[in-house]
Amino acid sequence: MYENSDLVITAWYHDKLVGACRCITDWVWCCYLSELAVDPAYQKCGIGKRLLELIKEKLGEQAMLLLLSVPEAMTYYPKVGFAKEDRGVIISRTK
Repeated sequence: MYENSDLVITAWYHDKLVGACRCITDWVWCCYLSELAVDPAYQKCGIGKRLLELIKEKLGEQAMLLLLSVPEAMTYYPKVGFAKEDRGVIISRTK
């Protein structure tokens, strides 16, 4: 997963990995945020928000940022600038 990602950004507290995000993008039209994870002990410290800011900085203003969220995180994403989108479709994984 890591090797096939186009953009990976991590957050560290001293020598401890506390946050990471992984994206697949064409750098022009869209960027799929496939993972955004923050260690539970470091959540609500602004790490996820900062990782998203860094993604947007790297992408520039032209590419959209999109993701599929786990149900538990659906209340988080509107707080950091995402809008709920009802125009998407999906073919789910079979395994």
